[in-house]
Amino acid sequence: MPPVKSRRAEYTESTRDAVLDNAARLFGEQGYGATSLDEVAAAARVTKGAIYHHFTNKAALMTALIDRLERDAHRRLHGRFAELSATSDPATAGLAVIDEFLMMCSDPVYGGLVFREAPIALGWQAWRACEEEYAIVLVEEVLREMQRTGAIPGPVTGTLVTVVFGMLCSSGQLLAETPEEQRPRVRDELRSTYVAFLAGLATGAPDRILPDRQ
Repeated sequence: MPPVKSRRAEYTESTRDAVLDNAARLFGEQGYGATSLDEVAAAARVTKGAIYHHFTNKAALMTALIDRLERDAHRRLHGRFAELSATSDPATAGLAVIDEFLMMCSDPVYGGLVFREAPIALGWQAWRACEEEYAIVLVEEVLREMQRTGAIPGPVTGTLVTVVFGMLCSSGQLLAETPEEQRPRVRDELRSTYVAFLAGLATGAPDRILPDRQ
């Protein structure tokens, strides 16, 4: 039986969640740089000192927020892939996960914060470290399952994982910057690109298209 949380622990946890929830909304609406901790505190109905109790500064708050967003995204996408892989081939499941990812990137909070605000606010290295813990792990898992079942030839190298991760990041950044009314069209174009890419991996098309190196 899990231990029962004290009221103090529950209050502390709810305060942290309120700060993260309101920071996500304000950073998404106004941008990280244009939002002060005073505004976050007012929106969360806590003191600024309460924010500093949980986060050393605004960058630490952003780091925790991106970590939560990516952890939730990983859980959601991983669950989707596992569910679909049980009833269909991994290539179909992988494409369905890409479809869901593209929809998530169209959300102003997830897409805007993870792919537009965070790399600037945290710096490339800190942002990449978070992505390595969640996104890159998921990309490698999907590719390895596709390779295991013969959907793509092996081996699944670090280079391949990095290239696919880079494609997904570029897609996220593109959708984050695209006006809302144009996102359905851009998602369709991105999906066609991924279909062609996966088909090329499966058939070895690059070997037929590119000349042999001398």
